[in-house]
Amino acid sequence: MGIHKLTDKEARNATTEGARQRKLADGGGLTLVVRPTSKAWWLRYRFHGKERTLTLGSYPRTSLKEARAARDEALKLLDQGIDPVDYRRMEQRRRQTETADTFQSIALEWYETIHKHEVGATTHPKNLRRMEMHLFPYIGRMPIRDITPPDALSTLRRIEQKGHVDNAHRLKTIIGQVFRYAVGIGKAERDITVDLRGLLRSPSVKHYAAITDPEQLGDLLRILWGYEGTPTVSAALKLAPLFFLRPGDLRQMQWDQIDWQKAQWSAQKTKNSDPLIVPLANQAIEILQELEPINGRSPYVFPSARSRARPMSENAVTAALINLGYKDTMTGHGFRATARTLLEEELRFPVAIIEMQMAHRVRDVHGRAYNRTQWLDERRKMMQTWADYLEGLRNVRS
Repeated sequence: MGIHKLTDKEARNATTEGARQRKLADGGGLTLVVRPTSKAWWLRYRFHGKERTLTLGSYPRTSLKEARAARDEALKLLDQGIDPVDYRRMEQRRRQTETADTFQSIALEWYETIHKHEVGATTHPKNLRRMEMHLFPYIGRMPIRDITPPDALSTLRRIEQKGHVDNAHRLKTIIGQVFRYAVGIGKAERDITVDLRGLLRSPSVKHYAAITDPEQLGDLLRILWGYEGTPTVSAALKLAPLFFLRPGDLRQMQWDQIDWQKAQWSAQKTKNSDPLIVPLANQAIEILQELEPINGRSPYVFPSARSRARPMSENAVTAALINLGYKDTMTGHGFRATARTLLEEELRFPVAIIEMQMAHRVRDVHGRAYNRTQWLDERRKMMQTWADYLEGLRNVRS
């Protein structure tokens, strides 16, 4: 790089005469420009025949040694055919973009654009507060592209170690939703929470996760109706809350079990048992009629994607719920608890009718088991009322 012509002492003692400007060369294009009130390092070079100047910092904040190192880096860029001035501008723009694309900025954009409009008025403020308390202080300022699974896990472990395991899982779901939004708008490569599966303690609750709050159920139904997966899984997601049968019963549904004229489905529980009559509400018939042109050549209403001769996986509905961000919140089996609770507490239907429609064994006061074809008129009314109730929840926007 040539012979160094300056010493740190010369740079420190350099002064100007009156209002004049002095230039002290160090070699390799590096110059200390001395003015009455400041000293600055300049690098003069030629690029494609044009002379250009790159400012390397002020003295003494940038020492002589640091200025020489910066000059050497700039000259390496020139050797690669890169203009150091253009490179600096590009890096500045990149840093500005990264600053704008922090986890907090993307999370707030997701919140305002999506989340605020998809969940109830009491739900989204709670989730915003969760992010403000537990996520933003730790990963909020980080560029979302730079956040790694260990970064997210460390943040969630802080919550878990305080004994708030359920809240840690809720926040993991929120992080995943923010990352999936970021992927969609080109700000992230993938959802990193996939790598955290099994790394948090399981919630202490052992029964199937189910939503029994009407407002939260309305939020879920709107998300189910917006599902963009296959038509088969989409229809199953819509019918699961309407039928509230076990996931295995739903996936085994066959076209020849449907009586369109009577608007009912004879669900065959076992080969040697009487079928369970499932009255079909108007909403259920509409969904099935839309699905029939697609899957009508299969014996199954919900055939497997691999073979139309087999029903879809028993975990298809729950897997879809997980992908929609409802892991540990809702399962395919959980729709049974949802219906069981709300049909009794909100719609005031007799427990015996609800239990019979759920295919539970119901006995009279003498211990005799009721036939599954009994109380069909009452159950038909209940199923239509339930479908209307769900539709009302889905159409309510907070």
